[in-house]
Amino acid sequence: MGVNITGISELEQELLRRLGSQRTQLIVDRALLAGANVFVQELKRQFETFKDTGESIEEITISQPMTVSGKRTIKVYWRGPKGRYRIIHLNEWGTVNNPNPRGKGAIARAMRNAKNAYRETVKRELRRGL
Repeated sequence: MGVNITGISELEQELLRRLGSQRTQLIVDRALLAGANVFVQELKRQFETFKDTGESIEEITISQPMTVSGKRTIKVYWRGPKGRYRIIHLNEWGTVNNPNPRGKGAIARAMRNAKNAYRETVKRELRRGL
């Protein structure tokens, strides 16, 4: 049993017509930034469980909204003076010599835990903008 939803593209076109593309993009960007902040807070909570110096937590960065393949996107990445981006992959997946590091799967857990809160935040921000 399935459901067919029609009229989504017409709704998008009507919103663009009424609000304009710049105003629509501004609303979407605000919603994405709010959602990214919710995810980053959960990510920091997950990283707290195995932090040593806290440098990986300090270097978590949120990009400015950008268009990738026609969709507005925000990246969450690591940037800072300690270069923690080099070890994040090793910590998330392990290595041959250390297949199960203390923080293994922290990013995946954060994504799973923040999924509903992220969606609710984005919805709330979109409603506020409209």
